[in-house]
Amino acid sequence: MSELIELSSKIIDSGVVSERTNRITFELSEVAEGLSVVEAFSHIWSVDTGDGLVLVDASGSLSGTRCIDAIREWRQDRVHSIVYTHGHADHVGGSPAIFGDAENRGHESPDVIAHEAVHDRFHRYRETAGWNLAVNSRQFGGTKTAPNFMGVGEGRYIGDDVAVPNITHQSGMDLTVGDAHFELHHANGETDDHTWLWDPARKAVYVGDLFMWNFPNAGNPQKVQRFAGDWATALRAMIAKGPELLLPAHGLPVAGAERVATVLDMAAGALEYLVRETVALMNEGATLDTIIHSVKLPDTYDLPYLVPAYDEPEFVVRNIYRLYGGWWDGDPATLHPAPKAALGAEVSALAGGATALAHRALELVEAGDLAVAAHLVQMAFDAEPTNREVHEIRKEVFTARRAVATSLMAKGIYKSAINLSIEALDE
Repeated sequence: MSELIELSSKIIDSGVVSERTNRITFELSEVAEGLSVVEAFSHIWSVDTGDGLVLVDASGSLSGTRCIDAIREWRQDRVHSIVYTHGHADHVGGSPAIFGDAENRGHESPDVIAHEAVHDRFHRYRETAGWNLAVNSRQFGGTKTAPNFMGVGEGRYIGDDVAVPNITHQSGMDLTVGDAHFELHHANGETDDHTWLWDPARKAVYVGDLFMWNFPNAGNPQKVQRFAGDWATALRAMIAKGPELLLPAHGLPVAGAERVATVLDMAAGALEYLVRETVALMNEGATLDTIIHSVKLPDTYDLPYLVPAYDEPEFVVRNIYRLYGGWWDGDPATLHPAPKAALGAEVSALAGGATALAHRALELVEAGDLAVAAHLVQMAFDAEPTNREVHEIRKEVFTARRAVATSLMAKGIYKSAINLSIEALDE
């Protein structure tokens, strides 16, 4: 049994997270005969088919070279195919390194296989590169002035040399290479272009980001629509295959039929619960405000592989509401909202000025009401965006807010707010 599987088994069986589950080591581990993983952002799974390697995902632009170098220490065979589980930059950005390796070795270029919607995603990324750079900078704690952290050049979110799929499927396909056979299945979930693979010989399911040792990324506040219900359906379809190995693109592999079925069932159940409870309240005519403060996951789902360390259930509830109910939150005042600067100015005037409003926010922080404090200090900022004292307090308020946040997304957004005020104070 590989060290990775021993670790995941210990964590799942004990319920105690003793070590990191999402690791970036750039080290290759052989999980089974002819099956390996390079732990990166994201992982690359490699299957030795006897007629070349099939890679599941290509990792990101900053890690592709180190990943293919690690694979080459394991096998020298040509890469026959790369299967993209979806078109996110950390899953496709390393493809130029893999193609470069093939050219240097005199190997034929690999096929690139993906769901047909990956083409649309690449087009959208190039049309909205500036937006995606800003969003991801905030998500990981930067600001709008942060440098391009994707490593693909100024003003670009994915590189021009990212390998475009030359074989696509709509709902699924079979792939046979050498002595290996794979079933490819489409799923809506984190994305609309997800592909998961079933490897019947190994009884293994390659899940991409449909399971990632965090609470499912079905609610990301800054990204396009996620599909919590369809995601759960895909997890149920995996369970029906009877897998004995679960191979994610982030986090540890999971082994054992009962263990795999349990983690997939609990992830599906958490999503199904949020969909069911959110839609029930929507059917009663509840507003978004009522719903997000009412729908809470039971403690049953407080599990080491469903930690809200990246996304979180409240964000998923918002996305479910958006899917079924549109963008309006049910508050008549937000249908045609006033500019935030105007609203902030009015509330600040009532409070005795923006500085007074900011100081009231600080009092609320001390009282433990961080949510209301954040609203008030942001109104003060909206009213007087160059007020240095407001920025000092705003920095303090969002530092307190960030300290109790659980998810990377929340921490990143709060950190970007802190950084914006720091930048303003440094000017």
